[in-house]
Amino acid sequence: MNQRVFGTLGERPVLEARLTSGGAEARVIEFGASLADLIVPAPGGRRQRVVLGLNALRDYEFFSAHMGAIAGRVANRIAGGSFMLDGDSHSLDRNQDGRHTLHSAGAACGKRPWTILHQDLGSVTLGVVSAAGEAGFPGALTATCRYLLSEAALRVELTAFSDRPTLCNLTNHAYFKLDDTLDILDHELEIRANLYLPSDADLIPDGSLLRVSGTPYDFRTPRSILMMGEDGERCAYDTSFIIRRDRTERDASGLELALAARLMSARSGLEMQVWTSEPVVHLYDAGGLNVPVPGIDGIRYGAHAGLCLETQHAPDSPHLPHLPSIVLRPGQLYRQVTEFRFMPRAG
Repeated sequence: MNQRVFGTLGERPVLEARLTSGGAEARVIEFGASLADLIVPAPGGRRQRVVLGLNALRDYEFFSAHMGAIAGRVANRIAGGSFMLDGDSHSLDRNQDGRHTLHSAGAACGKRPWTILHQDLGSVTLGVVSAAGEAGFPGALTATCRYLLSEAALRVELTAFSDRPTLCNLTNHAYFKLDDTLDILDHELEIRANLYLPSDADLIPDGSLLRVSGTPYDFRTPRSILMMGEDGERCAYDTSFIIRRDRTERDASGLELALAARLMSARSGLEMQVWTSEPVVHLYDAGGLNVPVPGIDGIRYGAHAGLCLETQHAPDSPHLPHLPSIVLRPGQLYRQVTEFRFMPRAG
């Protein structure tokens, strides 16, 4: 079993698991069940690092911006830090400007140690329990995350159950970059979505669904992430898209996976496809990223050093009844599968 102690929280050792499969290699740490590194085969017999990562547990604890972590109980935002469930009002900790709840605040799965439950050469399974009442969330939530590495893909399987009705919306928050440049602005991106969720200045969806056609949110044809608006300012992306689900396949788990997005680098010749069971992909272009400590190989991660393609349900789902629910009840099993598949860039 390929494990080492990555660091300690108090007296608790936090382990790192190393996975290998053919020419691919991944590292996963118990803190946040975080994907700390991922290297895949690239054209020309090379290998390419495709995620951002940090070097020390303290860096993840204080500076990571959920880098590689499993965000939840409820990823993304809950407006006003409150929600109604079965007629009862629940008030949550508010960690976004004192107004909203982001990535579950004090109940954040991405900011605590998980426990490695099983590991073999190419996979690792981790588990975590979020106690009832943490940050105001009802019910004790038990979650697992399994990373499965093959030479051409990384599969992320998430499950959860609760002893009381609660909310659950997990996602992997890896920052991807497919070459060795300083940012991802010249990467090409395709998002298979006709609709997006417009949001306000606090990044809370206003409840409407708008067509991407004729807007800066139109990624239906692959294009550069760098785009200038009519005002001459660079377009910023922290935006959710409704996956079109016009290209699907039945997964061995019984879930249906849809092609949600394609990310491509002309420099490395790599393409990454994102296949998921989830209804939404959230694009974050990391415009606000500014990590004050060095990352892997001593690289400093500034604005747009990577991007996130977070497969999930819509932000602020408790206040959007016209979209799929994130309520999890006793006896139900939350499941999601997302695969990041790597291949030579088409064309």
